[in-house]
Amino acid sequence: MRILTARALVGAGLLAAGVSTSWAQAPSPATPAQGPGAAVRICGVPVPPPASLPPAASGPVIYQLAPCFQAQGNVSTVEPQTYLYYMQLRPSQPSQNIWIPYDEKAEQTMLEDFKRLWATNFLTDLSIEVADYVFSNGVVGKLVTYNMEERERVKIVNYDGTKQIERTKIDEQLRMRGIEMRLDSFLDQSVIRRVETVLREMMAEKGFTNAEVGHTTTTVAGGPKLVNVTFHIGEGPKLKIRRVEFVGNTAKSDRRLAGKMKDNKPPNAFWGWITRGGTYKADKFESDADLVQAYYRNEGYVRAQIGQPEVRTLEDAKDRKTRFIELRIPVTEGERYQVRDFAIEGNTVVKGEALLPLFKVAKGEWYNEKRVRDGLVKAREIYGAGGYMEFTGFPDLKPSDEPDDSVPAALAAPPSPGPPTVDVTMRLQEGPQYFVNRINFVGNSTTRDNVIRREMRLVEGAVFNTEALKYSVRRLNQLGYFEQINEQDQNAIKTQKTAGRDNQMDVTLTLKEQNRNQLTFGAGVSQYEGVFGQLAFQTANFLGRGESVTFSLMAGDRMQNYQVAFTEPFLFDRNITAGFDVYKRALQYIGYYTQKSTGGNIMTGFPVADFSRMFFSYAFESIRMTDLNEAFIDPNCILAEQGCSTVSLTDLSKVSPDALENLRRNPFVFDSLLIGEGGRRTVSKVIPSFVHNTVDNPIFPNTGQRLTTSIDLAVLGGNTQYYKPRIEAVRFWRHTSRTSFGIRGQYEFIAPLRGTKTLPIFEKLFLGGEYSVRGYDIRSIGPSDPFTGLVLGGNKDLLFNAEYLFSIVSQVRLIAFYDAGQVADDNEPFAMDRFRTSTGAEVRFYMPVLNVPFRLIFAANPQREGVLDNSLRPAKNFTFRFAVGSTF
Repeated sequence: MRILTARALVGAGLLAAGVSTSWAQAPSPATPAQGPGAAVRICGVPVPPPASLPPAASGPVIYQLAPCFQAQGNVSTVEPQTYLYYMQLRPSQPSQNIWIPYDEKAEQTMLEDFKRLWATNFLTDLSIEVADYVFSNGVVGKLVTYNMEERERVKIVNYDGTKQIERTKIDEQLRMRGIEMRLDSFLDQSVIRRVETVLREMMAEKGFTNAEVGHTTTTVAGGPKLVNVTFHIGEGPKLKIRRVEFVGNTAKSDRRLAGKMKDNKPPNAFWGWITRGGTYKADKFESDADLVQAYYRNEGYVRAQIGQPEVRTLEDAKDRKTRFIELRIPVTEGERYQVRDFAIEGNTVVKGEALLPLFKVAKGEWYNEKRVRDGLVKAREIYGAGGYMEFTGFPDLKPSDEPDDSVPAALAAPPSPGPPTVDVTMRLQEGPQYFVNRINFVGNSTTRDNVIRREMRLVEGAVFNTEALKYSVRRLNQLGYFEQINEQDQNAIKTQKTAGRDNQMDVTLTLKEQNRNQLTFGAGVSQYEGVFGQLAFQTANFLGRGESVTFSLMAGDRMQNYQVAFTEPFLFDRNITAGFDVYKRALQYIGYYTQKSTGGNIMTGFPVADFSRMFFSYAFESIRMTDLNEAFIDPNCILAEQGCSTVSLTDLSKVSPDALENLRRNPFVFDSLLIGEGGRRTVSKVIPSFVHNTVDNPIFPNTGQRLTTSIDLAVLGGNTQYYKPRIEAVRFWRHTSRTSFGIRGQYEFIAPLRGTKTLPIFEKLFLGGEYSVRGYDIRSIGPSDPFTGLVLGGNKDLLFNAEYLFSIVSQVRLIAFYDAGQVADDNEPFAMDRFRTSTGAEVRFYMPVLNVPFRLIFAANPQREGVLDNSLRPAKNFTFRFAVGSTF
């Protein structure tokens, strides 16, 4: 019998073997060659006699061919037809009197079959055996057997032995590294070793540097070659840093150097007695060493080196689960260098005179590599704006005390007095200039291409301006139509060279639509509206055209609102904003009055600079007051047991003579509400405003600023005339990848004009509520009546808000806030002791179905003296509120 074999070296984790091109003679383990007509078996099955015989005196023929799986019970996990696809050798067909000769060509085909089958990686053992079958006429038939044993398949993967790392985190890390160990996949020892490496690294990040990781495989009953793989994770003691000592440092203290480290930090001086040190993360030490080395180089120590740490065991905890250690880190500081000369080489596109000011490096100062790197970033922005996206550069340092190999040591000049110096040469590589070939958008299933393209400042056919691309991304984020686009995300912003075209780039932006359509119906409760029912439709991206449309019907026990509004951001396909708003409202301020308004406004705006626009609005409003609190008329009613009721201002005949006399004696109430004219006021005003807005996202901001200035000029007719300037400044800073800090400052002032002597109460200024000082009721902060406590409002206010925002997940934020504000009246200055403050925490989360951010506000009011709630009771120390939107 001839035999060809190969076996996977599973124990060594290899799936390869040398394939011989020759055939070896070996005795067959099957039934030996028999005489004519003797019984022979193939794959354990008797070979039947043929339907017809081959021609007498012919050479050997291929009688039968079979794939066999005897090592696994003659059951294959892969369909046998799959193997037959790779087997090109064909047997004879006696029923049709077709006989395939067994010759050198047949043996060559068998060899090629062997290589193809082995290359599938399905098998752990493979051999081809050939046995003889002698026909009754003496011709020899060949029985060809492909003996195969398949690799084991993974049925279940388990992780056992630790609670420090979650299964989902493990799967996420494996996906990030391209490691697949899927169910029903072939068992691969190399993949298992890679998984074990990932597990060790993840345990090391948790402080278990001594973790032991192994695995076992268990055969699964009920199927051939099926195994369960269990990874066993032994935590070992967790390494906690108690002390960090630097060895060799003289210029910088241990405390200062340790403070520059990020992950392997020593215990904090204040609460270290509780934590007893930080967790040792060996895999993060290299990045910590880079931070310390960068600090030295920023201080002029250009040759500073940080060595590998020595880990010293101090003691083990009683439970043996924690081991306290000391890190001894070797440091070589070297000399401190001053800059002797600074030059730029390699620049041909931008002159050196234009580049030198970017690098804040002065001769005679200590070398500071941060200034050099910052200058390189600015230079990269300049070159990127010109299409030189492959621009790179690095500082080439030449210390004065560095020996010159071309000069013998005996002839070298003595060192100059004073500290050593260094020559800094910025070596630039500009690269070629690139142009934009195509700009493509992916994922905008609703928003039209032209709506996106009009926000782009990168133009097809123009230079590939990397700064214009960043600018465009910020503008798209401001729209709020899509999920936040990260400028550093190469999957969201894909730039690649155009195939077949020199110096051309294709840009593809992958967008994820956010549903900006709000269809609201139902009922609710709010501080503003009370119990209400609502039917409303609002969208900021109507039909994907970028238009804002609002239809609203709301009726409640405190508020009725009927509104239609429309805004077109690009009028006539030009960057001109236009819109209108028509409304009819009634709002009850509990304990005060009910304000009924009917009016509308028209608006237009245009850009004046990057992220800056001017707006001009005209508004007309008719306001009528009803249900006035009786305390406005009779101060004594606030002292009565039954409290104050409300009176109608539309029918003075129902007001008692004494109350009417009180009204006439109170010019504020009488003139403010125009009681003699049925309580109706009309306001006709024009509102010029300026807005500069670079805030990156309208719902969940992280960076940017917003400056708004406006003035209401109610001088175009109407019986109420005034002017009201307002300025607001908002700023957000990103602190970490998950946190940011935001502040707002606001100032308002209002004063009557012309024939208007007294401002109406609804135009006076108030603070309080979730959009100003969160812990207080709406309109509860301001000058008040000394007898009744009713807040009458002022003519100027100051407001300050600060927030620290922590992103729990993409659509949920935890916010710590501090609010402070005060309202003053005529001839009354602002004073520090008059600020009313609120501080606390807020949970803000976005509801995809309703498409609005909801807020749960927990507030404490430390400075609340004299503030009453809407029930005329003293403001509470602690409050909880539910709201929507954001404070600023």
